[in-house]
Amino acid sequence: METTLRPYELSDVDDFMEWLSDDEVISRTRLRRFTSREDALSYLKDVVIPRPWCRAICLDGKPIGFIAFKPWDSANNRCRGTISYALGSKHWGKGIVTKAVKMTVPIVFKEFPDIERVEGLVDVDNKASQRVLEKAGFQKEATLRKYLILHGKTIDVFVFSLLATDLMATQRVS
Repeated sequence: METTLRPYELSDVDDFMEWLSDDEVISRTRLRRFTSREDALSYLKDVVIPRPWCRAICLDGKPIGFIAFKPWDSANNRCRGTISYALGSKHWGKGIVTKAVKMTVPIVFKEFPDIERVEGLVDVDNKASQRVLEKAGFQKEATLRKYLILHGKTIDVFVFSLLATDLMATQRVS
């Protein structure tokens, strides 16, 4: 099965709703469940598609999750941005998100020339997501205590990062 990335389209709404109605996905992300096709379509149209960089993670052409990069927009922080991702739980543990992260990072550094650092914030209890970033070459840097509210509960997160220079070094070695 081939893993690819592509921009979301409005015609992806049914696949989008399928993985966003997955209780396990919702419980581990800041995403919300969509109960109507119209709400999901509006979210795709108004939020997902206009984002600077958001792609569907596709397996054999079918969207099964997303990966996004959001650059910081203030002058003093324009050297960095945040990566985020989610995948339908029936596809967990197969290396799909790790592959998607490895595909995304070089594109981000190319498409956003001011970016020197890509960050990922991961719930300290989400070991699988931590492994995704580690396998993709990110380094764990810090614990941010009581940093995010996830489903009404304030949680601690780990900060992971990958620098453009880290990526260049690993590409020279490979």
